[in-house]
Amino acid sequence: MDLYEYQAKEMFAEHGVATQLGVVVTEAGAAREAAEQIGGMVVVKAQVKTGGRGKAGGVKLADDPADAEVKAEGILGLDIKGHVVGKVLVVAASDIAEEYYVSFLVDRANRNFLCMASVEGGMDIEEVAATKPEALAKVAIDPLAGVDRAKADEIVALAAFPADIADQVAELLVQLWDVFVSEDATLVEVNPLVKTPDGAILALDGKVTLDDNADFRHPGHADLADLQATDPLELAAAKKGLNYVKLSGEVGIIGNGAGLVMSTLDVVAYAGEEFGGVKPANFLDIGGGASAEVMADGLEIILGDPEVKAVFVNVFGGITSCDAVAAGIISAFSILADRGETPNKPLVVRLDGNNADVGRTILLEAEHDLIEMVDTMDDAARRVAQLAAQGA
Repeated sequence: MDLYEYQAKEMFAEHGVATQLGVVVTEAGAAREAAEQIGGMVVVKAQVKTGGRGKAGGVKLADDPADAEVKAEGILGLDIKGHVVGKVLVVAASDIAEEYYVSFLVDRANRNFLCMASVEGGMDIEEVAATKPEALAKVAIDPLAGVDRAKADEIVALAAFPADIADQVAELLVQLWDVFVSEDATLVEVNPLVKTPDGAILALDGKVTLDDNADFRHPGHADLADLQATDPLELAAAKKGLNYVKLSGEVGIIGNGAGLVMSTLDVVAYAGEEFGGVKPANFLDIGGGASAEVMADGLEIILGDPEVKAVFVNVFGGITSCDAVAAGIISAFSILADRGETPNKPLVVRLDGNNADVGRTILLEAEHDLIEMVDTMDDAARRVAQLAAQGA
């Protein structure tokens, strides 16, 4: 789960990181009140879970409370890389002498942790890495040893932080590592980390990504989720324990295994080009246990999407045999009917692997008007795209 900037900085403060908190508001008038409360010049910052806010006009300096209201009015509702701004953070304007960059992240390629640090912050770190790789220090972190003061001093030296702030940066790195480990984060980033004119080090911005797999250790993390900004279908799927992601398309996708589902998305998108650009409507991986209840829950979510015109069930039987999947599909229709949600959209089913012949026989004998079987993945993708186009 990605956190908003204000949430990340509140988490920083809980772990002793020197940062700058402010007031989060959802209306322009409230931004004026927040600026009056803070006093002096303020910065109005869009709260969206993406980068590039400044370049997109999502960060504005305001001279006074009236100006803060005007700036907030211009930012609220702004579309930044597909993220519509629904709230802004109003913070006191800070004098900046220098800008730096630091982060801790999971280095999946090397199955390790990694610290990145640079004395050239305030810009896209990807740009720094591409144009001046020597300006970005990358330091592997031993998961067992972690980051103590000695390791932090090593990072500071490799990144060539100025001597007058070296101790402060090293202390901050130890604190950020505590955030990273204690909160089970996969990313903790500060850009910019700033030096103020009086020589203090301050985390002026913050980005944190939490590992959802560790939620059982952090009951409080659930309070950080922005339910209003989450698609209602994704919320409903999460409550049912389904691995579902909403997309903008017309073909509902159900598969077993993330790799197979990803491949299905590609095949459907390719096939859909023939029928006016039909696209997948979702990612839904039901995993290895495709029981009738799981299948019913998956179909309920997908059929509840008004954009879906047809559904593609693509299953390769391994641990779960195809006859169990077929029986699950038939039972799912009955379960949905009992819930008062009788399916009314066509299903194209492709079964392969363990007991595929038995599974096909079960579906054939059911003689259900909405279920159509196709032998190959490519042919099934083309057929479901055709049906979706016809139902549009």
